[in-house]
Amino acid sequence: MGIAFFDFDRTLIAANSGSLWVRRELALGHLGRWQALRALMWIAGYQLGLATMEDTLRRAIALLEGSPEADLRDRTSRFYAEQVRGLYRPGARRALEQHREQGDGIVLCTASSLYLSEWVAQELGMDALLCNRFEVDAGGLHTGRSLGDVCFGAGKLRLASAYAQARGVALSDCVFYTDSYSDLPMLEAVGRPVAVNPDRRLRRRALRAGWPVVDWGRPLPSLEAGASLAG
Repeated sequence: MGIAFFDFDRTLIAANSGSLWVRRELALGHLGRWQALRALMWIAGYQLGLATMEDTLRRAIALLEGSPEADLRDRTSRFYAEQVRGLYRPGARRALEQHREQGDGIVLCTASSLYLSEWVAQELGMDALLCNRFEVDAGGLHTGRSLGDVCFGAGKLRLASAYAQARGVALSDCVFYTDSYSDLPMLEAVGRPVAVNPDRRLRRRALRAGWPVVDWGRPLPSLEAGASLAG
């Protein structure tokens, strides 16, 4: 028995949930235009290689300072139901079922927030989730700081390594599915790295290394359209 780790954005789902969230928050009035623009610029800067995702995530978490955790949980619940749930790739569900039949552990490993990740793990019947968690004070308000490692890049690898070690599983007996070159530290550490609908840099790296490159397809048009209309 090994562990199958799954990235979320553009791997399990055919979209970037962060961008969808920012646009939704702007439309609902929870973010001002300048806040939304800054957030989208941070995401774009990372994608262009002009900023690190660790910096982007920490800036985004800092924006939460003083906001009620209960309110963010509620908004995230509606966001998942209305805009995310219909975006799962068909191949993702098949891969999950295969690992379940083999008796492997199934773990979400994502830069998404705990509030979104909990819904994903519940929907897909995952055994655990490794994600970004936010510090909350005694009054239930966000402090603007993260709890523990930022779950991205090398941080993902540290969290996954600790999880596997605690269960007596070597990373060489694990598989990791992701679309992103930013996950290279973890891809190089596991026994079976798999590039799922990869970005250009990861596709080149996977082909050079002989790693499997797979296409998990897009959600059924009716589901994707439904998710879009609901937003």
